[in-house]
Amino acid sequence: MAQSVRVIACCLVLAGKVLAQGTFDPLAYVDPLIGASNGGNVFPGASLPYGMAKAVADTNSDSRQGGFTMDGAPVTGFSTMHDSGTGGNPSLGNFALFAYTNCPGGDVNQCAFPKKTRAAFGRFRNSAVSARPGTFGITLNSGIHAEMTTTHHASLFRFAFPSDRPDQEPARPLILQDLTDLADSRQDNATVAVDPETGRITGSARFLPSFGTESFVLHFCTDFKGADVEDSGIFVDSRASTEVHKLTISRSINGYPLPGGAFVRFKSATEPILVRTATSFISAERACEHAEKEIPDFDFTAVSKAATEAWRRKLSPIRVSTNRVNGSMLTNFYSGIYRTMINPQNYTGENPLWSSDEPYFDSFYCIWDQFRSQLPLLTITDPAAVTDMVRSLIDTYRHVGWLPDCRMSLNKGYTQGGSNADVVLADAHAKGLRGGIDWDDGFAAVVKDAEVEPYDWCCQGRGGLDSWKSLGYIPVQDFDYKGFGTMTRSISRTLEYAYNDYCIAQMAAALGKTAEQEKYTDSSGNWQNLFREDQVSNWWNGTSTGFTGFFQPRYLNKTWGYQDPLNCSSLDTTSVCSLQNTGRETYESSIWEYGFYVPHDQATLIDLYGGPAAFVSRLDYVHDSGITYIGNEPSFLTVFQYHYAGRPALSARRAHFYIPRFFSPAPDGLPGNDDSGAMGSFVAFAMMGLFPNPGQDVYLITPPFFESVNVTHPLTRRTARVRAVNFDPSYEAIYVQSATLDGEPYTKNWLDHSFFTEGKELVLTLGRNESAWGTKIEDLPPSLGTYQGFARGDGSLPRSTFRDFWRKRAGYDNQFGKLNNRLGI
Repeated sequence: MAQSVRVIACCLVLAGKVLAQGTFDPLAYVDPLIGASNGGNVFPGASLPYGMAKAVADTNSDSRQGGFTMDGAPVTGFSTMHDSGTGGNPSLGNFALFAYTNCPGGDVNQCAFPKKTRAAFGRFRNSAVSARPGTFGITLNSGIHAEMTTTHHASLFRFAFPSDRPDQEPARPLILQDLTDLADSRQDNATVAVDPETGRITGSARFLPSFGTESFVLHFCTDFKGADVEDSGIFVDSRASTEVHKLTISRSINGYPLPGGAFVRFKSATEPILVRTATSFISAERACEHAEKEIPDFDFTAVSKAATEAWRRKLSPIRVSTNRVNGSMLTNFYSGIYRTMINPQNYTGENPLWSSDEPYFDSFYCIWDQFRSQLPLLTITDPAAVTDMVRSLIDTYRHVGWLPDCRMSLNKGYTQGGSNADVVLADAHAKGLRGGIDWDDGFAAVVKDAEVEPYDWCCQGRGGLDSWKSLGYIPVQDFDYKGFGTMTRSISRTLEYAYNDYCIAQMAAALGKTAEQEKYTDSSGNWQNLFREDQVSNWWNGTSTGFTGFFQPRYLNKTWGYQDPLNCSSLDTTSVCSLQNTGRETYESSIWEYGFYVPHDQATLIDLYGGPAAFVSRLDYVHDSGITYIGNEPSFLTVFQYHYAGRPALSARRAHFYIPRFFSPAPDGLPGNDDSGAMGSFVAFAMMGLFPNPGQDVYLITPPFFESVNVTHPLTRRTARVRAVNFDPSYEAIYVQSATLDGEPYTKNWLDHSFFTEGKELVLTLGRNESAWGTKIEDLPPSLGTYQGFARGDGSLPRSTFRDFWRKRAGYDNQFGKLNNRLGI
């Protein structure tokens, strides 16, 4: 596979050079198969941007969360509903199709119907797989070739059967459709019916969401074209009948859903057989309407072409220079952007839970992963879509009672940390998204997160609010009788709640709500209540890490608990760090890594850690020792937090350390689950040279991986440009020496969102050595507290002494004064 990947990369470079002479085509650099093995869990199949229909071959791999894998596991079916990049249980993959050229002896009972049995007929070679935006194809070792493409709600499959078979029985293709999903979560009383005249198959079943509560019902409608129907029927377990055409089936008693479904057999296979299938959460009739409206004539070429064009339009706002750039870098970049538009999915009109004229998006899977860089990237590349997503989140609050922290398949997903939809709304508001958003309701939603504890804070809102308000932190072993959730993660929840409150304060300031601004500014400092100044960190062999001062859990009585700061790090192989009841006090990340999660007040955190030099040393240690792992989202911002210590050059060096070493354009090229495009957005932002601090109007500047990056804002139609002078394709000259913004000298190491909306030009002159650019105190990004210990004007970084948070409020007030002036408040 490595050789074929190199060939693809070479071809992409050549294609880019040809296109550079005429129209630039970003799709020439998109490889949907990146992350299709090694736990990337991506969906590599056919889809429209944010489309509900997602068609691909499904394998029985342990990493089948996105349906298809390239890890040697066989295909068990072809289905039309998927999520992308998730962990946990596999998601969707409902009502899979499978095809046979014939059944031995012409006996339908000799075909393998159960999913586990038919896997033996689904072997394939990785070289027999093709994927491009909007279309997916695979040839099984049996000789059957399957292609698939989609509209928004419907998929079109094209099965071609081997014709030169002198030693085989005559082809009488059989195509089945079952009532399972990827996770085998089907519940009781699924139904299916097949029309013996036309072969149309319809049905429905109840399934479980993969990372949430309750269940959902999905309906489907499937039609065929290309060959005459010979017969049809239903199957139960391993037996089939052409006499019976309707079935209602239970789950069975052994915890695994009893196989069942329907099939259609055809008289010949001289031409490919087309299979059109659509789903609906409303009814089978609605599914049929989707199929008939969106794919009326079974024109595979036309549907595939339309899907490709939809992707081309979405990726066109960003154009980078291909001059002197290795094709693998271009593929890494554009494929990352591509993956950000697979989830969330636009289910507008498909929500049976409430009636509303607002958009409805699903597969926010999960916002804890998406808020950091994926949704901020879409705010640049597709602000209209993010506007609809924000409207959907607020509308969910109206009807469910709280903003979701995770949502899939019409169900509440589990909350991983704080109420991080608050960050999403604050980010969208700070960057000027309006477009029909009711920001009064939006502000009410985030305030409810902060003030009202839900009974089921497992899945929405925040838990432990009484303690949060009275103690200023979430205690370990909290006494919480008002609501219930997993009683773990007290440190990470405290840190995330603090930042959530800062985001609320930021929205309040922009909306002119002074009292709320002050209230949530105060509580955004609660993170300090878990900082233990004398806490040491030792390796498991007793060797000291050399650092003192870490967050630690505290009890209701204000005494300290203990968690090893290295627990839940990438080097810890024993701790339980997810949502289990035995989990630690940090979620999917160590105290070492969470020790940097104070996105709003890096100045105070730097003081706590002993000043800029000590802060840089600690950041170096967390990266160089392997404590952090770039395959999980909490690591993202730490790559760029050197900016806050006046060392932006070190952020650039870290970005080049991780890319392409941990991100490469190959099926095994992702370091962890793509998480709905989170990994893709990290790569795209880092290579673009502007990384967000989400929830704030801040982009941290590093040199791009290209000679120039041009971003045309889809709403204002103005083009922002980053241009690198002395661009070095060997990536040794990666340090900014000087910069201009719209022709004027620019020394700040960050930009705001007006750079994109107003179409400004940032020119970075690069060199091989770290310079004084962006190192002065006045060049640093905004922080709630006041920076201490920086020599104003000379870029030096002396050690500072700790100053209490409350002594820094003046600096915060000054920042909000500037913000208010800019907004005209």
